[in-house]
Amino acid sequence: MKDILKKYLPVNSVEPVSALIKMNGVHLKIVNERVTRHGDYRRMPDGSQQITINANLNKYRFLITTIHEIAHLVAFQKYGRHIKPHGDEWKHCFRSLMLPFIRPEIFPNSLLPLIANHFRNPRASSDTDARLSVALKEFDPQNDKNYIFEIPFGSLFKIHNGKTFKKGARKIKRYECLEVDTGKIYLFQPNAEVHLLKI
Repeated sequence: MKDILKKYLPVNSVEPVSALIKMNGVHLKIVNERVTRHGDYRRMPDGSQQITINANLNKYRFLITTIHEIAHLVAFQKYGRHIKPHGDEWKHCFRSLMLPFIRPEIFPNSLLPLIANHFRNPRASSDTDARLSVALKEFDPQNDKNYIFEIPFGSLFKIHNGKTFKKGARKIKRYECLEVDTGKIYLFQPNAEVHLLKI
């Protein structure tokens, strides 16, 4: 297990993550990219606990996602199965499990203050924390995508499922964008990654 984790995690987090996986009896599966999620946790029909994490995540996002999913398991075991998936109980477990990892031996100095701030009140996805998401992307391999907030007002862009949108105005935290084919308005997070269409 440790040899596999070395490929995906910051080196100083391999031992403690391995210990958490072992202690909680988790079966960790590393899977191909899923667009809608970085990872997930499920209790299998035979009662075993399985976590799946996307193989394409950079090592810092892989670490945060792994702890996020282990926190689901710990929260359900501690508080029962009727809690909200990302409610206060899960936040408490996620924070306490993550705390030992928020140090300069594991995360670069550029990420530490953003991670510390995020874990004051962790959200259902680190992607909804735009500042942290953008900072984490610095450690991804280069790609040809843009963030919504980077592209000009009125630009046309495509998303992962091939649908085309026109960027509209920012409303509070998100952008209203018009789906070209249907005329429906959808809200996008500022750090949603899209393909800008050259006209």
